[in-house]
Amino acid sequence: MRLLLIEDDNLLGEGIRDWLIHDGYAIDWFTRAQDIAHAIKIEHFDLMILDIGLPDGDGLAVLKQLREQGEQIPVLILTARDAIHDRIEGLDSGADDYLVKPCDLHELSARIRALVRRNRGNASNVIKCDGLTLDMETHQVLKNGDPIEFSPREFSLLQTLLINMGRPVSRNRLLESLYDWDKEINSNTMEVHIHHIRKKLGNGMIRTIRGLGYQIDRQDEH
Repeated sequence: MRLLLIEDDNLLGEGIRDWLIHDGYAIDWFTRAQDIAHAIKIEHFDLMILDIGLPDGDGLAVLKQLREQGEQIPVLILTARDAIHDRIEGLDSGADDYLVKPCDLHELSARIRALVRRNRGNASNVIKCDGLTLDMETHQVLKNGDPIEFSPREFSLLQTLLINMGRPVSRNRLLESLYDWDKEINSNTMEVHIHHIRKKLGNGMIRTIRGLGYQIDRQDEH
């Protein structure tokens, strides 16, 4: 999954970015309010982590504008403002969660997983499909009860497909979920990842939808 991080403190931003990359996410990190709308307009993000005290403006004002325009990206505010009225204002401005920094990075990861679950209408970190079980917290994948090893990028790709189960996901969207703008992407990168996943899960799990991308069909999710 690909996350948008807005944080003007370089030391904190580096720490959060490195932590979340280690946690399996692709991160695009910006430091200014003016970058938010542009980034969301040209790229797809699964979630935004937003500092509201930015050097060139108020993050809340940008958030309000995005919500007025119908933007539905889940937003986690991460800020040093800890007063009750600040929390209320942040949530009423359209944030889905509010976390005061400094925060424990394990808690940050847990809140991100919770927002992703909520966004896909599921209360569990575990996604199941046709004998396949993926745990977003432990990064464990089981096929008929047997563990299967995936690289971090393979896991992220499989997770994106399962979150969108029953819907085709475009090649570009999948690539965006794996790499930030600083990474060079080879033309056959996606095909290589899909090939490796199919070898591990069987060719029938991931379908190629001509002109649309790749899809995992909806099966039993109980």
